[in-house]
Amino acid sequence: MRKAVIALLAAAVVVGTGFGLRLTGERQTTIAAEKPAAAPVAPGVPVTAGTVAVADVPVLLNGVGTVQASNMVTIKSRVDGQIVNVAFTEGQEVKAGAPLFQIDPRPYQAVVDQVMAAKQKDEAQLASAEADLSRYAQLVPSGFQTKQSYDQQRATVGQLQASIKADEAQIETARLNLGYADIRAPIDGRLGARLVDAGNMVHATDQGGLVTIAQLRPVFASFTVAQEWAHKVRERQATAPLKVQAYGDDNKTLLSTGTLTLIDNTIDQATGTIRLKATFDNADERLWPGEFINVRVVLNTRRNVPTVPAQTVMDGPQGKFAYVISQDGTVERREISVAATQDGIAVIEKGLSPGERVVVEGQYRLTNGARVKIEAPSGAAG
Repeated sequence: MRKAVIALLAAAVVVGTGFGLRLTGERQTTIAAEKPAAAPVAPGVPVTAGTVAVADVPVLLNGVGTVQASNMVTIKSRVDGQIVNVAFTEGQEVKAGAPLFQIDPRPYQAVVDQVMAAKQKDEAQLASAEADLSRYAQLVPSGFQTKQSYDQQRATVGQLQASIKADEAQIETARLNLGYADIRAPIDGRLGARLVDAGNMVHATDQGGLVTIAQLRPVFASFTVAQEWAHKVRERQATAPLKVQAYGDDNKTLLSTGTLTLIDNTIDQATGTIRLKATFDNADERLWPGEFINVRVVLNTRRNVPTVPAQTVMDGPQGKFAYVISQDGTVERREISVAATQDGIAVIEKGLSPGERVVVEGQYRLTNGARVKIEAPSGAAG
């Protein structure tokens, strides 16, 4: 009987303990369910980031210029006649002295022959007159010839000598005209379109030309800048010729690099500008006469200055600012000063330090202290 009672009490203890543990578990589950969940972290604003870099940035003076050939010659005829030969191809590059046109030379050759014959006639007459003068000189002392006759003969000799000099001048003129019938290139350069064809009559008084020739190596670029830059350009040019860069219509393609060779001696009062001229070797002939180009004069170079992409800089009520990315992923709106902006690069005068990360794109959705999510640039491949 005693053993049965003990067994019954032990069973009761086990049942009670299990029931208590069950109640405790249910209570803990209820407490856990009643505890509020932690607030989720807000996603960052997607932005593109960049780093403040250190670079050497040139100080540029921009302008729009026109390319000019270093020499431009319109070939004209200096004599009248018919063109019998054209000795070039349009657009051909020629050297000085190369034949271009041939005007019928026969009339001018005939004139040369005529004046040479006249000279030979005068020379024969001079020889006879000089012989007579010599004889007169021997006869005057003996009285067989008068002094007057001697003086007249000497005058005749002088006239014939003058005639020969006139003949020589006429021969030279005739030979010049004969030479003008053979038209040759006066300079090295490239020919343009032929304006007169073979078979046409040309005259020395014609207003139009036969062809043009342009010297393309080197070439000039003429452009203007505001008068406020005149003293700086003159100051820099006095130490060394300034470098000038020629860019294409897109203002990105560098065509050639030359030097500043002319600062005009007056300022245009109507426009408030001063004219400058640069010289380019143009060895590859990338610059063409009459072409409009974008010109940049390199005044000096800023050394080791902080730079950021130009779109990093924003305009605000108090001036320019940029968003700097902190270590914790938030941004700080910071006031900055920009020294210059060119070719998509902003030169920072103060406000940013090299190595700092800044927001380049996406800053229009930001506020001071906002969290950001850095993404790849929009132009990058996926």
